[in-house]
Amino acid sequence: MLADTTQQLPLDINVEEIAASILSSNALILEQPVWFITGCSTGFGRELAKYVLELGYRTVITARHPDDVKDLVNEAPPAGKIRGEVLVLKLDVTDQAQVEAAVKAAEDKFGRIDVLVNNAGIGYFAAVEESEEEQIRKMFEINVFGMSKMIHAVLPSMRKQRTGSIINISSVAGLCAFPALGYYNAT
Repeated sequence: MLADTTQQLPLDINVEEIAASILSSNALILEQPVWFITGCSTGFGRELAKYVLELGYRTVITARHPDDVKDLVNEAPPAGKIRGEVLVLKLDVTDQAQVEAAVKAAEDKFGRIDVLVNNAGIGYFAAVEESEEEQIRKMFEINVFGMSKMIHAVLPSMRKQRTGSIINISSVAGLCAFPALGYYNAT
């Protein structure tokens, strides 16, 4: 069974702490960095996009179904905050043409990408011996090769800028294997 692994955030994840850690990186010396976040429909990607927008940063919010994130664009900022400029894009990280078009659209609008957050991902729950190859391949296409496509598309510009950060979001399943998640643990 395939599942969107970002449906529920564990209670111990603190988006503000993670974002602050990213922002304190030496690579982010810009006053107004441009963030490009994949997988913003639910979970961590959605919460990170909201937080970065609340900081007033220019943010590219992506999802396979852009209607799922339209509310983020229209949401009023908290009192005393200024909402950052936002670009919402349709993006399936397994589609090379969509990846290239999304990166180009972001660079056309904002002039650069300073932070790439590879958050898009799915899970597949089944015992290894009962797993279906088609579902395993789909999960690897999104979780591994989709991330790689994004890095390949963004990294040349970051090298040219001589600055930038790439953050690849992973699961605790990458550190500690769980039953019925054998293949997911590998991604």
